[in-house]
Amino acid sequence: MTDPIAVHLVDDDESYLKATTRLLTAERFRVAAFPSARQLLAAVTPATRGCVVADLSMPDVDGLELQAALARAGVRLPIVFLSGHGDIPSTVRAMQGGAVDFLEKHAPRDRLVAAIRRALERDAAEHARRLQHADVTQRFSSLSRRELEVLREVLRGQMNKQIAATLAISERTVKLHRTSIKTKIGVNSAAQLATLARDAGLSGEWPQLGGAQSAGA
Repeated sequence: MTDPIAVHLVDDDESYLKATTRLLTAERFRVAAFPSARQLLAAVTPATRGCVVADLSMPDVDGLELQAALARAGVRLPIVFLSGHGDIPSTVRAMQGGAVDFLEKHAPRDRLVAAIRRALERDAAEHARRLQHADVTQRFSSLSRRELEVLREVLRGQMNKQIAATLAISERTVKLHRTSIKTKIGVNSAAQLATLARDAGLSGEWPQLGGAQSAGA
């Protein structure tokens, strides 16, 4: 279960925090306000949805340190940074760290709203990508060890006869496994299999998928 999608606003300036919370609420955003980066870090998890709008210059933990701490914790929330003055080196570091935007603290309202909408769009796209990856990985997890062995040879471009020789099984058994694999994964061709296998991270040393199932014939 994921948290509600929210703009996580972080600023040690109480008056600015309250004013910006009112502004964003009026724009129909759900806002979670925090007076310090530490309080935000204690409240979010990798399942948290939305984005972060953070003051760059904060005591104890500043914006760039917050960005690094979120990354270490596996929290992928897109970040919009605010600063009371231009700071090119910090801007570069923030953008290199994946920040969506870097705005002057008193930038026009429409620029802040636009940046937040871009951040939420990025969060939505990343969330959809994670769901798709989890679904694909789950499908491959349903394969038996023998089906994974056959799949590996299929993805190497081996023909049924070659797969049968490599695995010391009959061609008929190879065909049955290939049919079962396509059914479980939900594809019709080796090309589709290759694409989904790549998306699931099946390359090089294969992960332990289907390990609890028997190898089969």
